[in-house]
Amino acid sequence: MIQLFNELRKHGKLAAKRHPMYDKNKFGKYIMYIVSIFWAGYLMCFGIAFAFGLERDNLEPYHLMNGALIFIMALDFLMRWPLQKTPTQEVKPYLLLPVKRNRLIDFLLIRSGLSGFNFIWLFLFVPFAIITVTRYYGVAGVITYCLGIWLLMLFNNYWYLLCRTLISERIWWIALPIAVYAALAAGIFIPEKSPIVSFFIDLGEGFIKGDIAILAAMVGVIATMWLVNRFIMSDLIYNELNKVEDTKVNASEYRIFEQYGEVGEYMRLELKMLLRNKACKQSLRMVTLVVVAFSSVLGFTEIYDGLGMDNFITVYNFTIFGVLFLTNIMGYEGNYIDGLMSRKESIYVLLKAKYILYSIAILIPLILMTPAMVMQKVEVLTAISWAVFTIGLIYFCLFQLAVYNTKTMPLNAKITSRQNMGTGLQNLISGAVFAIPFLFYVLLKLWLGETATSWVLLTIGLCFVCTSSWWIKNVYTRFMKRRYRNMEDFRISREH
Repeated sequence: MIQLFNELRKHGKLAAKRHPMYDKNKFGKYIMYIVSIFWAGYLMCFGIAFAFGLERDNLEPYHLMNGALIFIMALDFLMRWPLQKTPTQEVKPYLLLPVKRNRLIDFLLIRSGLSGFNFIWLFLFVPFAIITVTRYYGVAGVITYCLGIWLLMLFNNYWYLLCRTLISERIWWIALPIAVYAALAAGIFIPEKSPIVSFFIDLGEGFIKGDIAILAAMVGVIATMWLVNRFIMSDLIYNELNKVEDTKVNASEYRIFEQYGEVGEYMRLELKMLLRNKACKQSLRMVTLVVVAFSSVLGFTEIYDGLGMDNFITVYNFTIFGVLFLTNIMGYEGNYIDGLMSRKESIYVLLKAKYILYSIAILIPLILMTPAMVMQKVEVLTAISWAVFTIGLIYFCLFQLAVYNTKTMPLNAKITSRQNMGTGLQNLISGAVFAIPFLFYVLLKLWLGETATSWVLLTIGLCFVCTSSWWIKNVYTRFMKRRYRNMEDFRISREH
């Protein structure tokens, strides 16, 4: 088995190096390394600060930290969603060999368990334990305590993997983590003395003392979660490879677009791609759910009042649709790029259709922001100006990626697809379209006030909207100059 795992690991490294996106992804990797080092130092500072700042007359600092373990695990679970991908491996070639499918899935789970994300919290707990645990339990207590914390994070990893896998298959599975964390919150805040907090205090105490029964119980719980993940992933892989899926197809042909000629045909093609393919449909459902949740919280509650979060949510709601789908612009078309290139200027018409369709889609967050506007949490002019600014300047930036994206995105495969490797340029632009407009808006608002800032955003957006035909033509021209190189990379990265 060990020999099989080593071979699969070598194959994975070779596949990554031979991938057409490998060289383009180096910049993004360096940025992630720098950010990781920064956060490691940040957590170490927090660990030292907590060791001296949590001292109480009747409780040691590690008692208080143990009581907060459930909150750290919940935070870790949330952090994994944008930062950690589910483990993927191209298993189809190996299924033709005399290799058991469960062995391949075991490799996926081992690779996920050894992910650096499961060790990041040790930068917080190791210095904390050295200062607080050593004086009572010595070095052995520090080692067993950190081992227990790692086991907790390993359990959290497989819990996250289970939720992420189920939600990627059916959006309604999002009710599972919501129900679990709602029950935990009720158990923490409703009783006068929380049994959940007491359980984690005792659990942490058992880690420090090196209680064999507690450590063995943790290993057993992790093994159970492992088996559950293995069973579900095996079933989903079988369904994907054998095309066992729901065959119901919406009969609508979107005839409303027929009156717009060739542009309308490509708008219809784009809409069918979003609503009929598994990967696109899942992403669309997820982002709509998040926007609905943020808009509802902002409009009907006072949680974010006075914290500046109203500005962030406004920016997020209007930019997320474009970032999610336009960051990978032309990636889904990589599956049938040869057919698109067989007709003169079809790419130009496709880009124009994409711009029109996603510009119309900006009405979705604008409508969902209506409660916030009615409750005067967000000004009407502010919402309109952000809508126009998004389809203007932000879409202009995202459409530039059409020239440089060369990675074919799978339309339906999830478990058996290769791991997505976003380029440094994609990561840079994705982060920039969130951070830069938000900072620009905050600084401009402090200087000019909200009304004047909204007019500035509206003016900038209108300038790019009015010149959209020109810059879309420019993107098309630059794409055509690179078409043979792009087509070759699309073919190489295409799933077979």
